[in-house]
Amino acid sequence: MSAAMQAAETVGSPGVNIAIFAAFVLVTLGIVFRASRTNRTTADYYAGGRNFTGPQNGIAISGDYLSAASFLGIAGAIAINGYDGFLYSIGFLVAWLVALLLVAELLRNTGRFTMADVLSFRLQQKPVRTAAAITTLVVSFFYLLAQMAGAGGLVALLLGVNGKVGQSVVIAVVGVLMVLYVLIGGMKGTTWVQIVKAVLLVIGAGIMTLWVLGKYGLNLSDLLGKAVEGSAKGESILGPGVQYGKSDATKLDFISLSLALVLGTAGLPHVLMRFYTVPSAKEARRSVVWAIWIIGIFYLFTLVLGYGAAALVGPKTIAAAPGKANSAAPLLAYELGGTVLLGIISAVAFATILAVVAGLTITASASFAHDVYTNVIKDGNVTAQQEVRVARRTALVIGAVAIVGGIFANGQNIAFLVALAFAVAASSNLPTILYSLFWKRFNTRGALWSMYGGLIVCVTLIVFSPVVSGKPADPVTGKSASMITDASIDFHWFPLDNPGLVSIPLAFLLGWLGTVTSKESSSREKFAEMEVRSLTGAGAEKAVVH
Repeated sequence: MSAAMQAAETVGSPGVNIAIFAAFVLVTLGIVFRASRTNRTTADYYAGGRNFTGPQNGIAISGDYLSAASFLGIAGAIAINGYDGFLYSIGFLVAWLVALLLVAELLRNTGRFTMADVLSFRLQQKPVRTAAAITTLVVSFFYLLAQMAGAGGLVALLLGVNGKVGQSVVIAVVGVLMVLYVLIGGMKGTTWVQIVKAVLLVIGAGIMTLWVLGKYGLNLSDLLGKAVEGSAKGESILGPGVQYGKSDATKLDFISLSLALVLGTAGLPHVLMRFYTVPSAKEARRSVVWAIWIIGIFYLFTLVLGYGAAALVGPKTIAAAPGKANSAAPLLAYELGGTVLLGIISAVAFATILAVVAGLTITASASFAHDVYTNVIKDGNVTAQQEVRVARRTALVIGAVAIVGGIFANGQNIAFLVALAFAVAASSNLPTILYSLFWKRFNTRGALWSMYGGLIVCVTLIVFSPVVSGKPADPVTGKSASMITDASIDFHWFPLDNPGLVSIPLAFLLGWLGTVTSKESSSREKFAEMEVRSLTGAGAEKAVVH
């Protein structure tokens, strides 16, 4: 019996794993406490005081972006489905070029704290801010589902927790920790945790990559050949089609997934909010360049880790472990370096989850406090202390909702769950952002139709897709691979797993249609001011509310 097969049953040493986990949590909490001492204003709490350099913010962005989906989900997807799993890496990376070329610098110049600052700049403030806050909360919720599911599977593997109740407790603990990070440290503390986490994650993945290649004489072809031998799917894992080439529906699903991955990043609120933590547009641009390099190198590592897991661990062992495909990277670490490496790599993955969920939570809570409470409910008549207090209370609510959602999503491949979040972001946020920045005629009705229409269509298609119900029962376990595991419950009518192919073009269409059918005249002066500010940065530090 291989070490990895034993890992699926005994999971190394739970005592060692808990000790390493505790050390990582204590260190990161110490960082958060230290950073919290300088939080005095809303700019400190939401944007880290705008004191981070481009390289620092670039590393933090990569820490925010390289989530559990990137490390656990993609490695597992490649180990099980080969080439089709690597498509996630390609999509996530190409997406950054869209973010760099279209939104990074322009958003930094036209906003202060949230995406809604940009969208409401030349439109009617209250309805647009409300819509932007709602889309931010929904996107953050879907992204949080993936991180919570990853936490449940990871800790279940390490501690041997196989029961639903035990894994639910694990997810609840992650939720409590993430809220603690946000309440104490704000964006400044969260950013430093993300920097530390990104460095550790890239170093850990790099070491494992070299270790795997070293077992095959640094010859990638030998590694791929061994992966083919260990897979029941044979040489087909080296080419496209294992997951997305079985039927016309799966081929369309691949196009839909690709569209969501490539366009989704530029609409993710927690990524967009990171551009406000730097002092200038130049630093925002530098931060994205740094992020692209780090993320690109990491995704090359995932190719080796995924096929390495297939070769050294085996798809059957991975599928049998708690967490299923999400356990591929930890099981590979156990095969390579035993209990200690398993504990270290898993603790890094756990820190990854904590950092990402903290970033998501602060983004969602800031959006509600800054956009809805301050600028819609109170018309801007609140103090900085009151606004931050509301943001912290909102973080508590978001944590509770994320825990409940994570319990339901536990067991799903987290790279796939993140792809759903990307689809929601690309459908509800990206069209309005691009229209606001580049279309002079764009008006409030267009923004509302685009955001609400894209959001409603996307979420509706997800609810009635095979993701939620209707996938065939597994012949071994008898359970469906859908979120509702009872195979007898089937209410899906939308054939695709990812709705991006339908919802994203429709959101752009609704934005155009709402604009051309509205009698509201857009302000040419406001658009000219926004254009100058977005391109030059002039006046970027002023309040954008009006």
